[in-house]
Amino acid sequence: MKATTTADPGARPVGKTADGATLRRLWSGEGNEFAGRNLALVGVLVILVIIGAVTRPDLYGDPEWVRNNAFTILQQASAIGVITVGMTFVIIGGGIDLSVGAIMALAGVWATTLATQSYGPGGMIFTAIAVGIGAGLVNGVLISYGKLVPFIATLAMMVAARGLAASISGKQTQISQSSVINDIATTKILGVPLLIIILALVVAAGWVLLNRTTFGRRTVAVGGNPEAARLAGINVKVQTLMLYGLSGLCCGIGAIMLTAQANSAQAAMANLYELDAIAAAIIGGTLLSGGRGTIIGALFGVLVFSTITNLFAINGLSTESQNMIKGGIIVAAVLIQQFRFGSLTKLFSRSDRAPAPAPH
Repeated sequence: MKATTTADPGARPVGKTADGATLRRLWSGEGNEFAGRNLALVGVLVILVIIGAVTRPDLYGDPEWVRNNAFTILQQASAIGVITVGMTFVIIGGGIDLSVGAIMALAGVWATTLATQSYGPGGMIFTAIAVGIGAGLVNGVLISYGKLVPFIATLAMMVAARGLAASISGKQTQISQSSVINDIATTKILGVPLLIIILALVVAAGWVLLNRTTFGRRTVAVGGNPEAARLAGINVKVQTLMLYGLSGLCCGIGAIMLTAQANSAQAAMANLYELDAIAAAIIGGTLLSGGRGTIIGALFGVLVFSTITNLFAINGLSTESQNMIKGGIIVAAVLIQQFRFGSLTKLFSRSDRAPAPAPH
């Protein structure tokens, strides 16, 4: 006797469901960091390299120059890449941080005072990280417990941190006398610059933290719907505080990297880095409204901007033109976000919707 099965009249066709879900995952990048959005950014990088090869064939025809230039781009992107990791967490969590550049300057200046340098490179690194975390936690307290809007709280921190850095340094450039700190910018391990290795480690740690821990899941939940997250048992205030502390930690690390590259620190260092970090996160797919974003996408965003800067430099083009193109990229990225998560989400939702049962 053969067994018989009865089809559920409300079930969705397997093929249609899989296709719709796959399209949605590929477009949003969910489940695969390199899907959809990130592949598009890789394509942009390839196009930029092709433009460089066409405009400067004399340089790109030299394999050794190409290799060294790739390392140069990555080294220039390293400090911004590190703070972009922290910025990505903050934005996914529903916030914004306009103070990262100023916190980097404050951490760098504080770490290069004569008193701090007397404790050696360990004391300088500890001071930079402690100042970064401390300033980040102040932001978090003002936002979580003071109920200030993130824009206002971090804007105030940006102004205050720059002012404090200028006061500490006397508006002078402070020279780093530590060879250990300065050598960070020139040291290579197995042929790879140490700055690039630090960036890779921070990105890897950020990816694991966001995608493989409860901290990451709570960050997404808080950014997506703070009230729902609170009802689910998440302490939204503590989570927000920790996010800004994490951003401050990245600022402290970035401050040491910048100090090593310049062998000095000053109140004007890392100027407008906050805009570069926000822009990189946005074009990497992080939603300004919170609740969605990827660390790898943000890294690709940093590399796109760094490659554009390098391309303009080797072609002797003006900084003004470079900034206009960057601005256009940011606007395009936001418009694409609105289209992707608006129209396409509705389209795929309709394609996956279960058909109504046939009338009897």
